Amino acid sequence: MQKQVVVIAGPAGSGKDSVVQGVLRRAPNATLMVTATTRPMRPGEENGVNYHFLTKGKFLTELQAGNILEHYHRADTDTYYGTYKPDIEARIASGKVVFAVIQIVGARYLKEHYDATTIFIMPPSLEILEKRVRARAPMSDIEWQERLTHTRREMEEDAPFYDYRITNEEGKLEAAIDGVIEILTKEGYNLGA
Repeated sequence: MQKQVVVIAGPAGSGKDSVVQGVLRRAPNATLMVTATTRPMRPGEENGVNYHFLTKGKFLTELQAGNILEHYHRADTDTYYGTYKPDIEARIASGKVVFAVIQIVGARYLKEHYDATTIFIMPPSLEILEKRVRARAPMSDIEWQERLTHTRREMEEDAPFYDYRITNEEGKLEAAIDGVIEILTKEGYNLGA
């Protein structure tokens, strides 16, 4: 059976989204899974493109019906995020390689149920990660310390679960993209590249 699902994960600021976008540009047979969420749509976002935007009631109904395969709840904002079965199943049925950028709970689920190859994108250092994160969104030192605690936990506890780890070195995004394509080619994915 042809492998079709890939999980890319990593801490905020690791460059995982840039790596995935780079792979998608070079792999015509690849697509990005769209997650379901209960958070409000932001300006410029499109339903079914950025997220499947659901009301909390609809999300919980879909969860009960088995259409949310795995999920997590962000308590501070009372927001749900989850893998939306109709989205991933339709993408798989189209023959595409489906990329999922999700948390560890989702990575475990997709590995177990879809034989996903899992790749964790590592920052080159915590100092460079801090520079990247603070450049994207100004934050207080206290907020950074909270983010750092979460990032350390991801790197120490979550990263070992993943099949592969790639370091996204500063200024070497193309090398990280090449690394992901190499891994997936070795794993037998049909990227169409």
